[in-house]
Amino acid sequence: MLSSLLTTSWLIVLGVVVLALIYVAVNYFRIKKMPEGTPDMIELSGIIRSGAQTFLKTEYKSIVIVVAIVAVIFTLFVEKTSGITFLMGAMMSSIVCVLGMQSATYANVRTSNKARESLSIGETVKVALCGGSISGLAVQAFGMLGFLAVLLCFGGVKHDATSQGFLQIGLTCNPYIMRISTYSLGCSIVAMFNRVAGGNYTKAADISSDILGKLRHDLPEDDSRIPNTIADFIGDNVNDIAGNCSDLLESFVATMSASLMIAVTLFQTHGGKVSDETFNATILFPIILAGCGLVGCLIGLGLANIKKMGDNPSRELDLSTWISAGCTIVFGGVAAYMIFKASGVAPEDLATYGFRFGWISPWISSVMGIIAGIAIGIITEYYTSTDHKPTQKLAEMCTEGEAFVVTKGDAVGSRSVLLPVFVIIVALIVSGVICSSYGIAISALGMLAFVGATVSIDAFGPIADNAGGLAEACHLDPDVRKITDKLDAVGNTTAAIGKGFAIGSAAFATVSLIMAYVGNYTEIGQPLSLNFASFFVVAGGILGGALVEYFCAILTDNTIDAAKIMADVGDKQMTQEVLDGKAKPDYNMMIAMAAREAIHRMVLPSVLALLIPIVGGFILGVEFVGGILVGATIVAIPRAIFMGNSGGAFDNAKKYIEQGMLEGHGKGSPAHKASVTGDTIGDTRKDVVGVALDIFIKLMSTVANTIAPIIRNFKLFG
Repeated sequence: MLSSLLTTSWLIVLGVVVLALIYVAVNYFRIKKMPEGTPDMIELSGIIRSGAQTFLKTEYKSIVIVVAIVAVIFTLFVEKTSGITFLMGAMMSSIVCVLGMQSATYANVRTSNKARESLSIGETVKVALCGGSISGLAVQAFGMLGFLAVLLCFGGVKHDATSQGFLQIGLTCNPYIMRISTYSLGCSIVAMFNRVAGGNYTKAADISSDILGKLRHDLPEDDSRIPNTIADFIGDNVNDIAGNCSDLLESFVATMSASLMIAVTLFQTHGGKVSDETFNATILFPIILAGCGLVGCLIGLGLANIKKMGDNPSRELDLSTWISAGCTIVFGGVAAYMIFKASGVAPEDLATYGFRFGWISPWISSVMGIIAGIAIGIITEYYTSTDHKPTQKLAEMCTEGEAFVVTKGDAVGSRSVLLPVFVIIVALIVSGVICSSYGIAISALGMLAFVGATVSIDAFGPIADNAGGLAEACHLDPDVRKITDKLDAVGNTTAAIGKGFAIGSAAFATVSLIMAYVGNYTEIGQPLSLNFASFFVVAGGILGGALVEYFCAILTDNTIDAAKIMADVGDKQMTQEVLDGKAKPDYNMMIAMAAREAIHRMVLPSVLALLIPIVGGFILGVEFVGGILVGATIVAIPRAIFMGNSGGAFDNAKKYIEQGMLEGHGKGSPAHKASVTGDTIGDTRKDVVGVALDIFIKLMSTVANTIAPIIRNFKLFG
């Protein structure tokens, strides 16, 4: 029964994807039709849009070369069609980046103009969220579109096939698994380039702009006399839109891939003990669950789009998330019942797989992932929002000087690590106990099943930030700036929550990918095992942890070096004529410099993540690579949480002071300047290092899954 339903079910999910893409198109053209505002607003927004497009065009000149080379290698040496699926993954990720960037650069000025015309927070929030929903739903819809295309065009997933590349050199693999993993890898490589280059671009521009405006010349934030300001506006879109879209799309696709790979491994491990119907059920459920999540996102965001919003943006955004998550839980439960119970899958087969509570076990695992994602978001909000004590205490510490700010901010970041890690551990253990290794992958997918809503709300942040910057740069009425400032503060919190969600989802995705990796190199019929008593595994683990620290150092050095260069060049442009408002600085020069520095510095860390598993695998074997993955994951997850939350707390402590919340210490005071120092440190942490660590461990895990069948019988030493 299930065998005949596979293709039909996938076609139904494809219909949901098409519906989501129609919704995206409607919102895109709706945003474009809205008025942009004053001539100054139109001019500046045009510069931002043009600069963002120029950056992407320049970046993709490098990405295309790398992607083409890797695709040819896969086609020739690994599996004949894997190069095509690799290109499909890279293409889907790229489409989402371009669409997200384009929609955000249309939405930012229209958000600012809506605040100017209506002086209503509720109306302004709807415009920003409409722009964000284009990015969010595109992430989920295009990720699923490519995945379904791979399944439908290449015959789905089978557990007993082998194939080679055009140049048959003895490297055999399961072509169905290889197509899935290379599709995921295509998404991963584009995500790594976007995160590394985007992070460097935005923070080099942001830090240099803050240095010039707040420290060297005592100018307001986002003042148009600062030549680096427009590059900073562009950077918000480059990293927080394009980078974040590709990051979460990659996580979403990776968890679907891991779910299917583990389903194949489970069937092979248990030999002839379970039926093909059970195998088909475990293949079908992840795709249906992702489709259920997409329907939930359409409902949650659709309601937000049509309802009248009040003056509490946080509540309205949270409501969309809760509705999307709730719908995903309900629809996912129905899907689990239909696939594992009503279709006639044998209960003894589910028991053989380790499903403790029968058909409901996968659903419980998915709910654990959803709960974990929401819990991590709540914890992140507590440690980074201006409404809570950690950030307020950090702002108060600014009155004591920079050293106290940095020390207190580090303490906030370190303290914030334990609870999210505990949440991840509980969800992983419960999911594994209830539903074995399959449950862990489904838990990861549950967290990401409503990624369309979480990315939409995350994208709200940079759109609101840009809207506020345009209001300041174009000298709009102070009442307009009050609205955009409130949205910006909410956007900072949603961005911090989004980063926490990205880190949590990366943790789940990486663990499921590691389990899939072990299954991909384990002989058929043998139990899965990664022997931590092996010195190869221990050595790999130590190296993996060290590589995380080295990766952090590269990214930090790159960003600070680029920021210093941009600050010095920008300072030379700030002549008395520019400061008096009689001339404009050369924005295009600074935009080009930010792009050049970012793209020049993105290659080494990106290629590093790609090559480490390959070189390690061919020299020291699969166990050594397994150790690298585990060691890197153990170090990277708490490190990324620390970076994201300490950076978010630094940023919002500065905002807290700028909003006049610290009595007697407003803008321009010593306390404010100390908070700017903290924010400068935090910028690199939260927007460069923390978010790139997610991609680093996921990309290495995806590469390892791709090469596992090839290197399992090959190593030079040992």
